[in-house]
Amino acid sequence: MKRLHLVSLGCPKNLVDSEVMLGCLEDEGFAVVEDPAAADVLLVNTCGFILPAVEEAIDEILRLSEYKRDDPTKLLVVTGCLVQRYGRDLQNELPEVDLFTGTDGFQDIVSLIRRAAKEKQVHLELRPAKYLMDSGVARRLSTPPFRSYLKITEGCDNRCSYCMIPGIRGRLRSRTVADLAAEARRLEGFGVRELTLIGQDLTAYGADLPDGSSLVSLLEELLRETSIPWLRLLYLYPAGISDELLRLMAGQERIVPYLDIPLQHVSDQVLERMNRRYGRRELDDLLARIRKFLPDCAIRTTLMVGFPGETEENVEEMIEFLAQWRLDHVGLFSYADEEGSPAFLLPDKITEEEKQARYERVMECQAAISAARQQRFVGRVEPVLIEGVSDESDLLLEGRTRYQAPDIDGCVYITAGRADQGDIAPVLITEAHTYDLVGELRAEGEEQ
Repeated sequence: MKRLHLVSLGCPKNLVDSEVMLGCLEDEGFAVVEDPAAADVLLVNTCGFILPAVEEAIDEILRLSEYKRDDPTKLLVVTGCLVQRYGRDLQNELPEVDLFTGTDGFQDIVSLIRRAAKEKQVHLELRPAKYLMDSGVARRLSTPPFRSYLKITEGCDNRCSYCMIPGIRGRLRSRTVADLAAEARRLEGFGVRELTLIGQDLTAYGADLPDGSSLVSLLEELLRETSIPWLRLLYLYPAGISDELLRLMAGQERIVPYLDIPLQHVSDQVLERMNRRYGRRELDDLLARIRKFLPDCAIRTTLMVGFPGETEENVEEMIEFLAQWRLDHVGLFSYADEEGSPAFLLPDKITEEEKQARYERVMECQAAISAARQQRFVGRVEPVLIEGVSDESDLLLEGRTRYQAPDIDGCVYITAGRADQGDIAPVLITEAHTYDLVGELRAEGEEQ
């Protein structure tokens, strides 16, 4: 039996690709091992979206190459976005690697590894990004068994000026409603209690299908075909969020009151340079509609400072926007100049020192907002999905409310009571901090 050590970098969409490779390789008789020294195959599934992700991936490849240096019989395999973006350069720069394959090709990982082992030479498998997974492919979950991701689309057609995703992942490709429902049923059978829908832009789902499918019709089918208690939505393009979607969420408790909406900026001038199809007026209207239909909804966004041409007035507008709308979770990033993107050619670049200063100002503002927003939970009994014993202390349990997404938001530290991993249990929230909550388990129906 072959032994496999796999490292998955980047976003949840990449993690699903890693799970497909794991499933295919396990079906072929591979066993996963934690120790790279014990593995026959060392596999890194990379991100290549921005420079820090590229650097992280290269560092990981070089780290694993040390094990291959000690044991030349090992195969070192690199897959994913980094290869799709830089494949031929990587082939020249990293002779330690036996096999490279990009975002289209990983589904054939078994045959590619077999071929690389036989040929004993550096092999690059680089294809146009057209692959779209379906419910029939093997997949081995790497998340805890009570939660999983459902990747409903591949690729993107939005063409934001700073973004390399269309070139790396290809055009928008949507899976059918029936196929997604089949996978959701299978995941429910594995014990999944929280299913998070992911894609580069969930609101674009179905735009390429001839049958009129949409995110709303998909959600309605998932509600009919499964009894999974929590359905969560990540990555919704602001201009695509309809009243129809908000009404459905308001009427269905199983769709958690949480929306991840990457705004990127709020200034009309900056948004236009980013090639985003909305402005400040549309953002104000969107948030007013969300608060109308879903008053208690947690809103998460990502924002970017330091985009070429951004002014101090643009940053002040961002701070004013955050103060006005008081969003729950904000991921803030400094613009990274990516060669090959349209934004790379824009004038009026911002210095790294100024980017950092702007980053700190915006984060200081948002930290105070997040801390204040968290206080509304104190004294409330909230359903919490129990993740298990906390990494902070084996005396604490750890879980998440409906308002906290896995791996990106804070958590709930549970100081009293007992529950099993994967339970959705009532917790009285006793303390609130900037990102995390503290609470005590309550029996079903028990008052404060």
